[in-house]
Amino acid sequence: MKAYQLRKLPDGLRPVVSELPLPEPGAGQVRVRLQAASMNYRDLLSLMDGGDHWDGCIPLSDGAGVIEAVGEGVDGWRTGDRVATSFFPHWVAGPYEMDYLATALGGESTDGVLAEAVLLPAHGVVAIPERLTAAQAATLPCAAVTAWQALVVRGGLTAQDTVLIQGTGGVAIFALQIATAIGAKSIVLSSSDEKLGRAAALGASHGINYRQVPDWHEAVRALTGGRGATHILELGGPGTFGRSLKSVAAGGHIAQIGVLTGFGPQENLISLQFANATIDGICVGSRKHLEDVIAFFEKHRIEPVIDRSFTFQEAPQAFDYLKSASHFGKVVIEF
Repeated sequence: MKAYQLRKLPDGLRPVVSELPLPEPGAGQVRVRLQAASMNYRDLLSLMDGGDHWDGCIPLSDGAGVIEAVGEGVDGWRTGDRVATSFFPHWVAGPYEMDYLATALGGESTDGVLAEAVLLPAHGVVAIPERLTAAQAATLPCAAVTAWQALVVRGGLTAQDTVLIQGTGGVAIFALQIATAIGAKSIVLSSSDEKLGRAAALGASHGINYRQVPDWHEAVRALTGGRGATHILELGGPGTFGRSLKSVAAGGHIAQIGVLTGFGPQENLISLQFANATIDGICVGSRKHLEDVIAFFEKHRIEPVIDRSFTFQEAPQAFDYLKSASHFGKVVIEF
């Protein structure tokens, strides 16, 4: 089979296609023939890390395809079943454990899905409905589950809430679609008026161009009658966290997810205390969360937003496109 591996080249880490043996499933495993994969900002962090420990790793965590081989002792799956991968293959349900982190697909310790086939534990895949294409299903395991855990599982989002969403990437657009389906109001931040218009078409109540309004926390307060946002999808990191603290409503909730502005010290959290607000660290979610997302999307007939699709041969260009940050929604690779 063909697979992309990250290779240490003179100009840094790059995805390079290789010929690898087709793996045979062992007991409790299934082999999935991938038809599509989607990209996340996490995949760029691997390239930017540049460390030798990434050399030889197969990137990307999110894929969808068809089961083509079943190992001994596997119940509930058969060849031909359409499935999506679970970001944490061994986090089936229940509380998160730190041991799950090393098992995340496409990380330093576990190969990902930018390959023609992948071996997974039988409990690490989820059935996908006929309504969704493989490309659409491949967008869900990381970004949609992250938004779901942030807003619904940990946040308890209701129709009475207002959500502040930073950006228009994969997690952000899924959060907007989830909030719209629930009936909550959404305020979207972007540097592009064109993207804000597209967000409005998906149900955003308000849009703020943060280049034109650098003190966007004041605009958030004004749009909410001085109260602030009851939920904040914090995707920026150190460069945005201070204004998120100034935007959160009393009793509100900040979901800490992203590091788009880099890594560094956070703001003083005393204002969080005085607002009786909370902050949750969000690291994707379980297989059960993915199943719940799929069921929710089926109930509300939500279509994942795919900005652009690349072929398997164009995977290196897909990385470059994601790095440009010009996308709206998800970037996919179709095999």
